[in-house]
Amino acid sequence: MLLPASGTAEFVTSLRRIWDAGHAALPLDPRLPGPAADALIARLAPTLITDGDDWVKHREGRPVEEGDALVVATSGSTGEPKGVVLTHTALAASALATSSRLGVDPSSDRWLACLPLAHVGGLGVVVRALLTDTPLEMALRPDPAVLEAAPRRGVTLTALVATALARADTSGFRAILLGGAAPPEHPPANVVVTWGMTETGGGVVYDGTPLEGTEVQAVDSRLQVRSPALLRCYRDQHADTDPFLPDGWFDTGDIGAVADGHVAVHGREGDLIISGGENVWPAPVEAVLAAHPEVDEVAVVGRADPEWGQAVTAIVVPANPEEPPTLEALRHHVRERMAAHAAPRRLELVDALPRTALGKVQRSLL
Repeated sequence: MLLPASGTAEFVTSLRRIWDAGHAALPLDPRLPGPAADALIARLAPTLITDGDDWVKHREGRPVEEGDALVVATSGSTGEPKGVVLTHTALAASALATSSRLGVDPSSDRWLACLPLAHVGGLGVVVRALLTDTPLEMALRPDPAVLEAAPRRGVTLTALVATALARADTSGFRAILLGGAAPPEHPPANVVVTWGMTETGGGVVYDGTPLEGTEVQAVDSRLQVRSPALLRCYRDQHADTDPFLPDGWFDTGDIGAVADGHVAVHGREGDLIISGGENVWPAPVEAVLAAHPEVDEVAVVGRADPEWGQAVTAIVVPANPEEPPTLEALRHHVRERMAAHAAPRRLELVDALPRTALGKVQRSLL
């Protein structure tokens, strides 16, 4: 059933009603323009669609399997969104593992859901609260005023992306799950840096350590996950697609390493920059550049270069457009903290970075 992801208490009530009726919910981002919403509906084929007050049958809809709870569209940061089918069993495994790692106590903790509910980062907060009977507050967006006021009402837990974290005083929260985009170089003590994706039901690695029940391995530097929180399948209008490797492993498409139980994530395979024969991953460079006082936002990409093959390029939103940072200043800032080959060779100044609803930079648009 198609469910508008409104970010209000009505969303939670509707989700409960859908599950009680034995259906699965497809949260739809209300900010999608009409053509994009229509394309997503055609692609993921819900059987029922709301017209605001009632549910109407969708002629092109296709039923889900018993036990399916959610069909969640991926963020589409690298292409067309996919429909990820998550079961009630997977949601329960994710909620319980997260609550155990954070030491959540429903008698004293309270969640704030403020990220978009059409994506797993925001939706996961709602699911954890429902499945563990932990109090929940809803907010339409992670505005600084919302984040700074919530702890005064007893809110202790939330999930954010790096852009929201950087713009508010979030010291009043007991724990903040941070995902979606590259974390700051030095996260605050109450921040838990997570790694995961829609297919893993959200974060499955917290501060480099897999959650209970989750296994991570690196095969030819590609990170693979085996977990009870994994998706059942991918869905489109016509069929379900099995995404699994032998023995239940899922290839995430991320590059990294696993050593002594610690998971290090370098980035998506296609993000790697090879400059002068040296490998440069954007995320660590972005974290260093983001700490520069003259930088508001930054993305790092490789541009074709006749001498270097690819030139490390910093695409920067200046903190003060009237006095933007210079390439020399940014190179010096990086070289003090990283290997010299990671320092940007080009600087592009922009007014804004293209991002998904969860704050991920849409690198295909840079």
